[in-house]
Amino acid sequence: MPNRPMSTSSAAALFALVLAFAPARAEGPAGVHEGGGTRMVLSTGKTVTDEPIRYPTGAPAKITAVEITLAPGQQTGWHIHPVPLFGYILEGELTVDYGPHGKRIYRQGEGLAEAMNEAHNGRNTGTGPLKILAVFIGADGVPNSERASPPPRN
Repeated sequence: MPNRPMSTSSAAALFALVLAFAPARAEGPAGVHEGGGTRMVLSTGKTVTDEPIRYPTGAPAKITAVEITLAPGQQTGWHIHPVPLFGYILEGELTVDYGPHGKRIYRQGEGLAEAMNEAHNGRNTGTGPLKILAVFIGADGVPNSERASPPPRN
């Protein structure tokens, strides 16, 4: 299936959502209310495993934002994302095992373009609750996540 760029309305909605959750800083761009500001959390065209970000096609665009909470030691289970996913760590520490791509640790205030078609498993490796804002940039009828088998180790 050919890939096409995100529609202007979808991009604008995603930008507004990201800005709504971006912590304020005084040195923001022009047009930001006095005392407010912005902080760049993430700007990339690739996922954390270096895949190019590709948007689903063939169905109306659909943005889904969820807050995920994991207790210390709790795991997500091995899965993939058929759609782009922006993740923002609201609280705690997340360690993600990307199999042959290694493990990465994400902490409060960090954003990531999660791996898409690469199996991965997240675990709360902190001492308190882990809270993640997950924003899926998908399409009607396309699942945001699917279970997957652990990848073979190199």
